[in-house]
Amino acid sequence: MHLMKVDPRALKDNPDRARQTKSTPQADALLLATIKAVGVVQPPVIAPETGGGNGYIIDSGHRRVKQAIAAGLEEIDVLVVEAANDNGAMRSFIENLVRENLNPVDQWRAIERLVALGWTEEAIGVALALPVRQIKKLRLLANVLPAMLDQMAKGDMPNEQQLRTIAAAALEEQKEVWKKHKPSKGDPQVSWWSVAQALQKKRMYARDASFGDDLREAYGIQWVEDLFAPADQDGRYTTDVEAFLGAQQEWMSNNLPKKGIIVEQNGYGQPELPKKAERVHGKPQKGDCTAMYLDREGKVQSVHYRMPEVKKPKGKGAAGSDDAGNDVGSVSKPRPDVTRNGIEMIGDYRTDALHEALGRAPIEDDMLMALLILAFAGQNVSVTTGNGGSYYGHSKLAKHAVVLFDAEGKLFFDMDTLRVAARSMLIDVLSCRENATKSGIVARVAGDTIGANGFLPNMGTEDFLSCLSRPALEGSCKDTSVLPRQRVKDTRAALVEHFKEGHFVHPSALFAPDAASLSAWLSSNAVAANDDEEDEQDAGDAPTEELADDEADEFLEAAE
Repeated sequence: MHLMKVDPRALKDNPDRARQTKSTPQADALLLATIKAVGVVQPPVIAPETGGGNGYIIDSGHRRVKQAIAAGLEEIDVLVVEAANDNGAMRSFIENLVRENLNPVDQWRAIERLVALGWTEEAIGVALALPVRQIKKLRLLANVLPAMLDQMAKGDMPNEQQLRTIAAAALEEQKEVWKKHKPSKGDPQVSWWSVAQALQKKRMYARDASFGDDLREAYGIQWVEDLFAPADQDGRYTTDVEAFLGAQQEWMSNNLPKKGIIVEQNGYGQPELPKKAERVHGKPQKGDCTAMYLDREGKVQSVHYRMPEVKKPKGKGAAGSDDAGNDVGSVSKPRPDVTRNGIEMIGDYRTDALHEALGRAPIEDDMLMALLILAFAGQNVSVTTGNGGSYYGHSKLAKHAVVLFDAEGKLFFDMDTLRVAARSMLIDVLSCRENATKSGIVARVAGDTIGANGFLPNMGTEDFLSCLSRPALEGSCKDTSVLPRQRVKDTRAALVEHFKEGHFVHPSALFAPDAASLSAWLSSNAVAANDDEEDEQDAGDAPTEELADDEADEFLEAAE
């Protein structure tokens, strides 16, 4: 074996090489960038051509030779070995089989060595064709306890979120937690989730801060960059919760509007308004007050409320009376045409008439759809939307209903307008999110009905596949060219690569609910409906009385 320089264009490919599958464009781009930056680090291995030829064939390093040519190199160093009887097939197989990528810990150590030699993070990124952000992430390992690093070097790596939490903690804290969670002889794997949970600290994000640099400096708040946050998001944060909340509180005090107060948050996450205050969910009116408070994330929130009118005092000293309390020409307030009790009775009558008309009066399909949209816009409706906010009908959902009215306040619309309003209303109302916004099985039935499966994103990603168990992950290899590997992470990496240009949807994500769940839902709600009907029959028919006005008749006429 000896070293020599050759023109890479003069070398011939080995037809018996082990690696026949084409490498990815990303891998080729990385190798090309590395060769342009530092040259061919590991010389390819070549052997004299057999069968009467006088050239050289490549035993190992086909990609290095190809990218050296692409980089425009006139000569490269190669190792020349004796020709083998099998045309180098065994050497090629072994060279590719035993090769293993550097784990992240070794990558970090190599990067730290380069930095010590004078390389900048930007230069390392160019040489390795990696974003500087990735280099910074790897350098986070400098903040990890050496004992944890040794465990990670064995291939037992936490995920990015867990690594971020661990690296953000002090070494003393890491040391104490590691004593409790380090691997035992019987179980060599570490529960990185438990380690991260023990080191978890509440983070207050700069994007949620209302205060500026003046208060930040006054409270000694130092932002830390979250290198794992999305690139288009401000990931700066602080774990000094007390200082953050203090700065937010002072900002609220300095920016209170006229008739504004600062209130606390109750156990349900709602502001504690003054007694007898009525919260205003729509557009505030002149005379309404503002309450500001901090939510559970430390964000400044504000709500509007209205206090009841103060009744005029009666008796001595009241307006219209003398010092003895006698009336002096005061005018008595006239009695309203209908008392409060009468108005409540009218409300009952109207409701009964409305329900009777909805059940029996003829209604066209387009009007029925319009009325359904109006129903969601009512002030007695509240919806926890798919985006996580709470919508009250007369303030948010009503925006979808107002487009159905003409300039004179009459219901007047065409089918295109109606369809847009219905779609917008359904978008706000239906949700499949696994939290308080979940609509339940009805949202899945709706998605299955309209073909929403076709809009699901590619789930063949590292983020989603890491959520699957080994059997589920290996089941995802079905109908693909990917074979399950010995290590789960290798199977996952192969699937990610396979689906990079494809589209994978896990069966559990499909909208159609299983028959048992749907049957149970239908049965339970059918029982509830029957119970309601029996209660109504037991209560008897509602008494019929004349309405104080004829608005119910007007509604019937409009529906007809």
